[in-house]
Amino acid sequence: MDAKPCIDSLAVKNSHVLPPDTNSHGTLFGGKLMAYIDDVAAIASVRHCRKPVVTASTDSVDFLQPVFEGDTICLEGFVTYTHNTSMEVFVKAVTENLLTGDRKLCTTAFLSMVAVDENNQPAQVPPVYPESDEEKWLHDGAKKRHEQRRNRRKESKELAEMFGTKLPWK
Repeated sequence: MDAKPCIDSLAVKNSHVLPPDTNSHGTLFGGKLMAYIDDVAAIASVRHCRKPVVTASTDSVDFLQPVFEGDTICLEGFVTYTHNTSMEVFVKAVTENLLTGDRKLCTTAFLSMVAVDENNQPAQVPPVYPESDEEKWLHDGAKKRHEQRRNRRKESKELAEMFGTKLPWK
């Protein structure tokens, strides 16, 4: 498989924040924003590997600024790193007050997406390479984040074994 530049996977989503999207504080529901993030990550990763994908993990979603009703939100995501069948996708979200033009970075997130074949089994993905300084910075830190994901997944499996499906009060 030929390597592809990060920018080839770029996915952009814009949305107007309407009343049904907001909580009692008049700000965008965190879960709604997380759904947008997952959607953008899926589009970016499919664009990179041209195969169906599933979300394997979300490293973090850091809410840095509120997104108010009436604002817009623009999400950008792209593949920063690949490892056999998985892809790391960086997503950032910028909120904009359309009346004033004030723009703020409101959220950043890293997701791990896995390509799957026609039998829903993990499938190989092409390598990715960075070109811009920002892409290089993200790519350089990706192996460390990949290892952190592996360790966190191991801990999650241990928790699942310990707690399983039993009720905590029995």
